[in-house]
Amino acid sequence: MIVSLEENQQKIIIVGGGLAGLTAAITLAKNNYPVMLIEKKFYPFHRVCGEYISNEVVPFLKRMDLFPEHFAPSKLNRFLLADIDGKTAEIQLPLGGFGISRYHFDQFLFQKAISLGVDVRCGTEVTSIDFQADKFQVGLKNGDSLQAEFVINAYGKRSRLDKQFDRNFIKKKSPFLGVKYHAYVDYPKDTIGLYNFPGGYCGVSHVEHNMVNICYLSRRENMKNYGSIGEMESAVLHQNPLLKDILTRAVFLREKPEVINEISFSKKQNVENHMLMAGDTAGLITPLCGNGMAMAIHSGYIAASILNDFYDGKIKSRKGVEQRYSSEWKKHFSKRLWIGRTTQNLFGNAFRSKMAVNLVKGFPEIGRNIVLQTHGKVF
Repeated sequence: MIVSLEENQQKIIIVGGGLAGLTAAITLAKNNYPVMLIEKKFYPFHRVCGEYISNEVVPFLKRMDLFPEHFAPSKLNRFLLADIDGKTAEIQLPLGGFGISRYHFDQFLFQKAISLGVDVRCGTEVTSIDFQADKFQVGLKNGDSLQAEFVINAYGKRSRLDKQFDRNFIKKKSPFLGVKYHAYVDYPKDTIGLYNFPGGYCGVSHVEHNMVNICYLSRRENMKNYGSIGEMESAVLHQNPLLKDILTRAVFLREKPEVINEISFSKKQNVENHMLMAGDTAGLITPLCGNGMAMAIHSGYIAASILNDFYDGKIKSRKGVEQRYSSEWKKHFSKRLWIGRTTQNLFGNAFRSKMAVNLVKGFPEIGRNIVLQTHGKVF
């Protein structure tokens, strides 16, 4: 059966309740536009994520009453880079940032969205989205179908929907997997550490409540060669003596880590068949850049702001919405994604990681400039 939002209301559906989707929903709700957000899981839940947010979004979060001050998030302003042999270089982060778990931050934003009247459908999976006669039909797993004037897709790194949309990146196998832990371990509270190992790198930094996020990206052949996460870590990650020390001292808070396969950094379209793509759905920045969360927040805000302008009469057509969103997205994120993909080639390899550490140690200004190039302006 078809379930419609009220006929006299603007119809906006957001698919995916991560940072981009929740930010878009909250921004639209604050401007009194009715919006439905669909999330296939129930809050709160864990995600594979480095859980660092660049300070570029802090003014926006505070203006919107979305800064999670009550969780006492960590303040991060130092960056440590270690090659596979354990040699290190450190620099001051140009902007700095804060650390907070997705488990708590997403739940916090979800509650904000509910309080603003967003219609959030948790435990609901979208299986199809079709555009015809200037409307979207959004099919659900339970057989229902919703109608919408606009759709923002913010469902994350990859989804079955990507196959339905026949997106180019989904046709290729990605060589990467991601693993995340929360742990208690003695580690500098102001520092993000990036530790190279053969075929990957691991980020370590504090989040809230003295917890430490340990999140790494590895080539999938490491897993194939050793068969399990634990055996892979002992054989591969422990080749970095500093990382071995952290992992063996850590008291892990959950029995198993969060794991995600097939992480793709290939280019994606930010508009697909009239749908606006936001967050990782539009493009995934390499984890070593550390600001995917900030980009997701910003892209959700951009998508919502452009729809606000459409309903206010500042943009006259659907085509105008799509062109404006594509232009704004490219302006803010395209260069950052390219630099991330290019810089990633320096990591996970003994020679190149050593070269990167020597570069940062010998020319710290170059290191700071590279970090700046992967981050956006404060907004």
